Amino acid sequence: MSSITYSNLILKKTESRISGGSHLQYNGLRAIETVKLTANSASCKPKAVKCGRIRAMASPAVSAPKRETDPKKRVVITGMGLVSVFGSDIDNFYNKLLEGQSGISLIDSFDASNYSVRFAGQIRDFSSEGYIDGKNDRRLDNCWRYCLVAGKRALDDANLGQQVLETMDKTRIGVLVGSGMGGLNVFSDGVEALLQRGYKKISPFFIPYSITNMGSALLAIETGLMGPNYSISTACASANHSFCAAANHIRRGDADIMVTGGTEAGVTATGVGGFIACRALSQRNDDYEKASRPWDTNRDGFVVGEGSGILVMESLEHALKRGANIIAEYLGGAATCDAHHMTDPRPDGLGVSSCITKGLLDARISPEEVNYINAHATSTLAGDLAEVNAIKKVFKDTSEIKMNGTKSMIGHGLGAAGGIEAIATIKAITTGWLHPTINQHELEPRVTIDTVPNVKKQHEVNVGISNSFGFGGHNSVVVFAPYRP
Repeated sequence: MSSITYSNLILKKTESRISGGSHLQYNGLRAIETVKLTANSASCKPKAVKCGRIRAMASPAVSAPKRETDPKKRVVITGMGLVSVFGSDIDNFYNKLLEGQSGISLIDSFDASNYSVRFAGQIRDFSSEGYIDGKNDRRLDNCWRYCLVAGKRALDDANLGQQVLETMDKTRIGVLVGSGMGGLNVFSDGVEALLQRGYKKISPFFIPYSITNMGSALLAIETGLMGPNYSISTACASANHSFCAAANHIRRGDADIMVTGGTEAGVTATGVGGFIACRALSQRNDDYEKASRPWDTNRDGFVVGEGSGILVMESLEHALKRGANIIAEYLGGAATCDAHHMTDPRPDGLGVSSCITKGLLDARISPEEVNYINAHATSTLAGDLAEVNAIKKVFKDTSEIKMNGTKSMIGHGLGAAGGIEAIATIKAITTGWLHPTINQHELEPRVTIDTVPNVKKQHEVNVGISNSFGFGGHNSVVVFAPYRP
């Protein structure tokens, strides 16, 4: 056997020689040293990891791989839509981020006066007018209201309004929207009705509007899209996993277009109460706008947020054929599992670092090409440092990389987080400006990457990645770049 060190993973390949092998060390994807090893050499043995034995397999490429050139398999972004604490207009949303404005406020969507945490990234003044009819609007959980508005806005942004869709083959257009918790408020109301008034008082919409697949289903029903349709529920990694799956449907030829992302409405009595019970939330009730502070030494937990972020993904061939406006390109993505703990990150960072590595391999790029990271960065004590440690394992030289935390301003959108942050990543690519990570006053000494503290920075993004990690150890990475013909 010979082994290859690639981004701190031990990668093995079989050789015909029995007496010995060669050990190649890589900086990024470039071989920098070749050392002759004996069959019994201790160097061949991976170091013990406290979190368990892991074997990672990968191709031993030496030079940076060529990007996909087949227009049927290249995946581009032709539309974006969102619902956020800063509204549903994408330019306004990103301008608020660039200004470093906090969207965190005191909760008034339910009585939180007796809660130990009384603030969140709560959406206010939301309107579904023009997108959902009044009767359905009254019945729907906010999770699905946000999804329908963001999804239809994304289709409009892609010039795929209802009249245009009527001229297209809708069996070639799919919907894949993830959610971590689904219709949480409808579920809570159903349980309350059961306990207080009996099962006969449960709404007939209790089950349909609670289950997590309903975002994809309702958006397809509203638009008539008959392509691949399901949902992915991997907590806060749901949206990124949806992007990966949707892109693969296009690459395989299952669909020409996928409407995909994440949605969540977790600012409810049950949602906030549940996260308080997990001891996951910041307690800064008297200074709530400064509560979400990724990588700051005084961080004390995350802030619950909500919303929806949807992308229209399309094969390059199809986008060019219909003359679509191409916003950016999706290069690839990956998913791994920490296999460690329900809520705590793996201490050695292997789950995250391997996910980033696999994402870059799927995108056919080398680590040296990445110069921007939209980090998961939830403002938790363990999670923030675990992510940085994993990033440093993959990117040996971080001097050209800039990294920021969108959650510092809008809170943690849970299943919608990856969708909203993908839009922030793409806006960074198209505008050349990175929003700040606010509330950074005492940076963790171990964080040596530029976190764009408190003030926006101009930065031409070559390749950007967006990280999302969920309870259960679910890791996800997606890779975006400027579109170049």
